Amino acid sequence: MKNSATLRYLFALGLYGTIGLFLHFTSYSSEFVVLCRGFLGSVFILLVLLYRKEKFDYLSIRKNLFLLICSGFALGFNWVFLFAGYRHGIAISSLCNYLAPIIVVVITSLIYKEKINIYQIFCIIAAFVGMLFLIGIFDGQSNGDPYCVIYGLLAALGFVILVLCNRRLTDIKPLEKTFVQLLASAAIVFPYVLFNKGFPVSFDLRSTLIVIILGIFHTGVAYICYFSSIDTLSPQSIAVLGYLEPVLNVLIGALILNEKIGFSGIIGAIMIVGASLGNELYAGKK
Repeated sequence: MKNSATLRYLFALGLYGTIGLFLHFTSYSSEFVVLCRGFLGSVFILLVLLYRKEKFDYLSIRKNLFLLICSGFALGFNWVFLFAGYRHGIAISSLCNYLAPIIVVVITSLIYKEKINIYQIFCIIAAFVGMLFLIGIFDGQSNGDPYCVIYGLLAALGFVILVLCNRRLTDIKPLEKTFVQLLASAAIVFPYVLFNKGFPVSFDLRSTLIVIILGIFHTGVAYICYFSSIDTLSPQSIAVLGYLEPVLNVLIGALILNEKIGFSGIIGAIMIVGASLGNELYAGKK
């Protein structure tokens, strides 16, 4: 049972980790891809719920509706900037996005007065120094397009808001929560796509197929595999295996898309992943 859950979890991570690669071969705007991904993902999850004959708990959804809409906005915000960052460089954008757990620790300690210990302080400092290495400050050389860092950090901010909203959700099933969040993200991103003229002027078959794959497999299937596995796995396993995604992004960027990341960038990547992973492991034990 646990092996099956591990495989489902790894499969979901594999799908998440290849989003940037698929996005690289589309001609559609990032915001349009986000719109389609949210809509197609929510439709797929709805069909699965109907197939399973699972009844919606409308009372729980209504009770959490404000937070679900806010988290849907945060999810769309995260995707728009992360996908925009992927256009400039998958590896660095992904690593910047994975600073989110460290940012959550800082925010919760300031706003919610949660205690922060020496171990967590060390992780925060390591992640910050790793960020400086990643940017290339110490050797005076840039490791990539600066937009990767800007968009990646903005994506991380969206992910932080999503995490903080999810913390306050109560008595709602994971797939129901995800369905509403995906639908909300699509609804919120739609005016932005319309205003920003993000709709394609012309459609091509390859880009359309990629968008459909991202919506159904990298969103609907991935979320179902993810949520069906995390209840079985330990928090430590989830934390450790979860960081295979940014590692996969770095490898894809460097080996397949020939993205340049210097020696200082490699050091920064190790420090960021190590600090975030260490923080997650501490949270799991706690």
